[in-house]
Amino acid sequence: MFDSTDLELKDRADVPALAVESAALFSALADPLRVSIVRFLDGREAQCVCDIQEAFDVAGNLLSYHLKILREAGLLASFRTGRWIHYSVAPAAAALIAAALPLAVPPMPNTHTPKEAR
Repeated sequence: MFDSTDLELKDRADVPALAVESAALFSALADPLRVSIVRFLDGREAQCVCDIQEAFDVAGNLLSYHLKILREAGLLASFRTGRWIHYSVAPAAAALIAAALPLAVPPMPNTHTPKEAR
């Protein structure tokens, strides 16, 4: 089995800031529950934690942990109303993903010739 701990960077100054930010973003989206939470909240008004918990039938402490990870990655926004915390997809989430995607997926080679050139 491959152990990524052997690949620790000795000097983070050599790593572009966007690469570090992208790694944190991809790490936040590496869990299926977190991806499901983002998909659930996408296109909806802010939802209180109790509504999210009901939708996923997950323990409150586990849900809070996953929401914290997504919020810290910039994918979710939150606000408090009394004792209730409401979450929504952050307005900048799509831009964060769009900026990070080229670092995760190499460009596809253009192997097709346009019809005009044939």
